Amino acid sequence: MDWTQRLRLRNLQMLLTLAETGNMSQSAALLNTTQPGLSKWLKDLEDDIGLPLFERQARGLRPTSYGEALIQHARRIEAQLDTARDDLDAMREGGSGLVAIGTSGASSADTVPLAVLLLLQRMPRVQARVVENTMDRLMNQLAHSEIDIVVGRSAPELQDRNVRTEALYLEPLHFVARTRHPVFSLPTVDWADIQRYRWVVWPRGTPIRNALESALAEAGYPLPNDTVESNSTILNLTLLNNSDMIGLASHRTASRLQALGALRIVPLRLAGFGGVSMYWRDDGANRAAVVEALECLRSAAKRSTGDLVEGVGGEG
Repeated sequence: MDWTQRLRLRNLQMLLTLAETGNMSQSAALLNTTQPGLSKWLKDLEDDIGLPLFERQARGLRPTSYGEALIQHARRIEAQLDTARDDLDAMREGGSGLVAIGTSGASSADTVPLAVLLLLQRMPRVQARVVENTMDRLMNQLAHSEIDIVVGRSAPELQDRNVRTEALYLEPLHFVARTRHPVFSLPTVDWADIQRYRWVVWPRGTPIRNALESALAEAGYPLPNDTVESNSTILNLTLLNNSDMIGLASHRTASRLQALGALRIVPLRLAGFGGVSMYWRDDGANRAAVVEALECLRSAAKRSTGDLVEGVGGEG
């Protein structure tokens, strides 16, 4: 018999607990079992597979490369079961299921929230969860089945082979600042003007940071040394509104914040464009709420910001 056919959900919990604690006795206590019983189960599993899953060290257990691979699969299974539970709970309460969407700063102020509004109009009983984070973390959550869809900067280097992708749109980037920033009193704004101020920038390695560094290189300017690095849209907005710092935002986000009177776009052209894409797994695309959410994201991406807001208000 294949060893996978002998695995039970309890066994997955045992494996994940061992990976988390790295300690046999502590894991046994958490699992309400005996240390000899847990040790025997692990040895039997390793014998069945024919590979060592953990290294026995003085300080405890450490997963081998084989163990890490199996642990990653176990985490995916656990996350998928959690999603199944929540999906059925939502349907039991009269809903249309659950969809979890991850969004980066590039889409958190406009595309994703407006797509969620469209989704709620089309499926009023759906349960929607929205998580904001950096693209690398969101893509890791998607790979582990912790969320269903990711929307953010196009980042093919972060894409898992089991994840599908679709480009939504290209857009320019803008410098932004508080509405009464001194830079807006200038007759014209050039690079030297904005380099007098501290900048708020996204973390190194994020797609929007890469786009900024490419644009600066094309303009012949280095990134200023005097910066604050943050991956939080809300934190960045607060910093910019309460200081003379200069920030960076994608076109739709900048336009949305300017329309709300929260920030203004600095009239200085920044070369280059940033792409925004959505990512999802094939195994999640057979759920009605996920399929409809993908369609709503396509609709939000195709329509202009003003038209989309007007359409949502008129239909509500």
